[in-house]
Amino acid sequence: MNNNQKPSPPKHDPDEDKKRREQMQRQIRFSVGYLIAGIIMLWLIQEFILTPMTIQATELSYSDFRQKLAAGQIVTATISETDIVGKMKNPDPNGSPATVPFDTVIVPGNDPKLIDDLQAAGVEYGFQRPSSPAGALLLSWILPLVLLGAFWYFAYRRMSGGGLGGIFGVGKSKATEVKAAEVGVTFKDVGGADEAIAELQEIIQFLKTPEKFARLGGRIPKGVLLVGPPGTGKTLLAKATAGEAEVSFFETSGSEFVEMFVGVGAARVRDLFEQARKAAPAVIFIDEIDAIGQSRAGAVRFGGSDEREQTLNQLLAEIDGFQTGVSAPVIIMAATNRPEVLDPALMRAGRFDRQIAVGNPDLIGREQILRIHSQGIKLVADFDIGRAARMTPGFSGADLANVMNEAALLAARHNADTVTLDDFEAAIERVVAGLEQRTRVMNEQERTAVAYHESGHALVAELTPHGDPVSKISIVPRSRGALGFTMQMPTEDRYLLTVDELQDRIAVMLGGRAAEKAVFDKISTGASDDIMRATELARRMVTEFGMSELLGSVRYAGQQLQYLGSAIEDNSGLSPKTRELIDAEVQRIVTEQYERAQALLKGHRTALETVARRLLEQETVDGRAVQEALGVEEPASSRLVDR
Repeated sequence: MNNNQKPSPPKHDPDEDKKRREQMQRQIRFSVGYLIAGIIMLWLIQEFILTPMTIQATELSYSDFRQKLAAGQIVTATISETDIVGKMKNPDPNGSPATVPFDTVIVPGNDPKLIDDLQAAGVEYGFQRPSSPAGALLLSWILPLVLLGAFWYFAYRRMSGGGLGGIFGVGKSKATEVKAAEVGVTFKDVGGADEAIAELQEIIQFLKTPEKFARLGGRIPKGVLLVGPPGTGKTLLAKATAGEAEVSFFETSGSEFVEMFVGVGAARVRDLFEQARKAAPAVIFIDEIDAIGQSRAGAVRFGGSDEREQTLNQLLAEIDGFQTGVSAPVIIMAATNRPEVLDPALMRAGRFDRQIAVGNPDLIGREQILRIHSQGIKLVADFDIGRAARMTPGFSGADLANVMNEAALLAARHNADTVTLDDFEAAIERVVAGLEQRTRVMNEQERTAVAYHESGHALVAELTPHGDPVSKISIVPRSRGALGFTMQMPTEDRYLLTVDELQDRIAVMLGGRAAEKAVFDKISTGASDDIMRATELARRMVTEFGMSELLGSVRYAGQQLQYLGSAIEDNSGLSPKTRELIDAEVQRIVTEQYERAQALLKGHRTALETVARRLLEQETVDGRAVQEALGVEEPASSRLVDR
């Protein structure tokens, strides 16, 4: 071994040098701007504060002073080295007060008769001891300069890199830091997200044993983006990741970076990452990152800068320069339900290396979530969690938690000791359709129309080959505008649907309108929502799913501009003839299923009458009433079809 061997110099980091230069430039700009502002402020203090405080008297020339002295108008006088101050009679005979202060500048020794004249005029006079120049200098200049300098030092030390960002803590991050021992959430508290948890297990291993991956040259990922609808547990997953890895957790929202002052958001981003570096290993979680991460393409900017864009630029720079070291790794996690609006620069590899979809849970996931949220609730001994899960297709984790809590509240209102499945079903109805409004009075004609309308939905659902079993029918008005509803419960979660299954769904939607037509030979406004949903589904069959023989397997739908909800259609690229064909095909599909529903109900008119009469008598019946009217035996179930 060569003891004279010199140690290798530290590796040069261009990014670190760039950041250091940018920091120095910011500090210089701040200091220069503060110096100019300080000079202006000091001049304003001298001109409008200190001078008016010391000079509050009428200024007299020495000749005017002598004239007023000879006329006996001077009352008191105090003589100093440079001036005479005192009081004289008010020159305004009607003015108040009787005397006013005056000030006269003199040259010492130029008027030896002044004292004799003051005595002869009977003026009360005296002399002022010469003031200390050091004291005047201290009060008028040194003290203001010291105050301004102290304020500059405070602002300079607190400045996080830009303007108003760090003064008074404005640029401090608002993220909530949860220590590793206080996180208290693990994957045991998360249900219905097994696939997402499996992907996050690798992140946990990175945080726990980063050297295991680094020894082979692997790079620790920087960011994880969780994408999914609201209420699917994205925040809970991020917190559980930190809890499993036993590291600190920094939680914030994208909206907390956006302020009216340009530069504040960027300063808060810098402060957040600085805090995470000090607490590493740690997890940074930014919820609703679309608040600052929206795409900059095509944006119209008025002025030289934009707060949101500067915040996004700073976030990108921090992620690029963020070294997730092996000894102290930091993982950045973010969540959004609008991935289509995010800037491509934010989504590229090297920034958010993992993009995990978190969707609504399936049947098994719903059962897991219900078991988690029912741990603190007293359930009846025979409460069927599996059936409760089947009753809630399409519900998110937050929806399931809300329904379970609502069931407990309903049971408490009835003074029950335990929560039953009936309470859970009533909670679903309340969450989906709203409160019962039994005080709403409908005339007999309206009640009859609603009864036949809902009976039509239920019978068509039972008569179509692919219809989901009916669970409950009600004609009790609800607070969300529904005069009645029919609930179905799918026997399983479906991800692929055939043409026949979609046509059956349209027929069920139009079963209420078909029943009104078949019984009363006239129609009402009660089917407006049914028609809207049936038309939308038929249009998707034609434009998205390629289920029209006339138009073929071609996509005609416009660009999907929204991740959630209905898409914003852009059909500007379609010719007028193609649009006419699409409209004609949509009308054909809807009309065929409407006529099919009418034919089914006319063929089972007796069953329709039976179910409608029971509804008018009891207002709410379960699925067995439909099966008995049709003479079949099938299990019942739950999903809202008509509101």
